[in-house]
Amino acid sequence: MGLIDLFLELAQPNEKGESRWVKTSEFIGKYKPLELGNGWSWGRASSPLQRTYNVDVDRSITPGNRIDAIRLTGFNDAPHFNQTIRKDICDEIRKRKCVMLGVNGTSENTKIEVDHKDGRKNDMRISNQSTQKLEDFQPLCKAANDIKRQICKNCKATDKRWDARNIEGNPYSFYEGDENYNEEQGCVGCYQYDPVEYRIRSVQKVSQESIDTVMSKLYPNYKTKSDKQ
Repeated sequence: MGLIDLFLELAQPNEKGESRWVKTSEFIGKYKPLELGNGWSWGRASSPLQRTYNVDVDRSITPGNRIDAIRLTGFNDAPHFNQTIRKDICDEIRKRKCVMLGVNGTSENTKIEVDHKDGRKNDMRISNQSTQKLEDFQPLCKAANDIKRQICKNCKATDKRWDARNIEGNPYSFYEGDENYNEEQGCVGCYQYDPVEYRIRSVQKVSQESIDTVMSKLYPNYKTKSDKQ
């Protein structure tokens, strides 16, 4: 029996998908595998539990941010993001090297994973296998993908995008936009979204800035590209 089935057995939701408050102190004996520890893998936002039910938590009993009780408040009718990636895309991406670390190995941390470039996973076109495109994904080794996942989680919590200059030698913070996340631009422009595009655009920008500097010294009336816009 899986963890979600185990919880449903304990919670006993009715025909409307509603359950009683289940205290986490009840996760003992047969239900001990449900213990939350430092995380809640079986109940996170992308889990089948939250795709099926509306889930409410109570953190008011003990100090801190610990979850004290969980209940189901009905069935979740909202569209949910399907993370399944089409096989032909997976097959192609897994042939490639990690775009961040340049490896494609056999050890746990160097194996290639097929990464959704958009860490928020809120574009329903990409959720649909029939409309997915190869360029929606990139090859990341497990180590890089684990780190990106945490960076995207922090961005989602703060709406502040990750600064590429955290990596020594990167010349710009973003290849488009600034640190403030907005729905219109989304993840585009962030190094984590597409490190290859970041490098290409950085080379182009550095080259243009070099040309502008030299031309301005040689020809005082020279108008830079930005001046012309």
